[in-house]
Amino acid sequence: MKYIGAHVSIEGGIFNAPLKALEIGAKAFACFTKNQKRWQSKPYDSEDIARFRTNLEASGVLPAHVLAHSSYLINLGNPDKNRRKISIDAFIDEINRCKQLGIEKLVFHPGSHLRLISEENCLDLIASSINEALISTDKVTLVIENTAGQGSNLGYKFEHLAYLINQAIDKSRIGVCIDTCHLFVSGMDFRTKDKYTKIWNRFARIIEFSYLKGLHLNDSQNDLGSFKDRHESLGKGKLGLQMFKFLMQDPRFDNLPLILETKNPLIWDQEIKLLYGFCK
Repeated sequence: MKYIGAHVSIEGGIFNAPLKALEIGAKAFACFTKNQKRWQSKPYDSEDIARFRTNLEASGVLPAHVLAHSSYLINLGNPDKNRRKISIDAFIDEINRCKQLGIEKLVFHPGSHLRLISEENCLDLIASSINEALISTDKVTLVIENTAGQGSNLGYKFEHLAYLINQAIDKSRIGVCIDTCHLFVSGMDFRTKDKYTKIWNRFARIIEFSYLKGLHLNDSQNDLGSFKDRHESLGKGKLGLQMFKFLMQDPRFDNLPLILETKNPLIWDQEIKLLYGFCK
């Protein structure tokens, strides 16, 4: 069975996220754990936590189908030791927020070398940062998102993700989330059935499906291999709809949170219905 939803707002309080998912007919959702444009936010109080848990139960969304998303400010591969420490501390805070709420998975972008060090050195810094977070926390699975390769961001190759998994000291708490727009603009074409099959066979060979914890479902405003991260509504971009039909009919993506981050929240309910229609 497919569990489809969207990245909903936490405006007014984190406890509103499950209700916003319910409004659009979602069976899964993603959200930030705090204002993603700030390094620090006030801690949750007991009422925030209780209301989130109550609303989550009322929404019918299972904790396994919730993907929290970390702040875009965080750079676990920052070559500057002091700035990297700020990112690690913020990352650990978000992991602990997930634990408080009963959210099982936190998605994060690997990091950026800022054109100051090599990709290899940056990957080692990211791996070290992930391990520090794993040592300092428990229960929550850390889910690495593939990136578009924009600027100096790493994670645009399956090999980057596999390297970070292999370096993790606790592989039971590590996974990946694949963004369809990012995959496409990083140079991987999967718009035809043959190319779709080859891409996911390659994923299985390099990473393994056991590490896949969710998908971000986005069309792309930009072309294959453009390395530009610009999401588009389903069927209105360069990816088109056929690939999403393949995904919805592929049992390898059953029981995972499948999350829309398309650019128009006003039609998320329609896009969810569209995707469920492809499941038939």
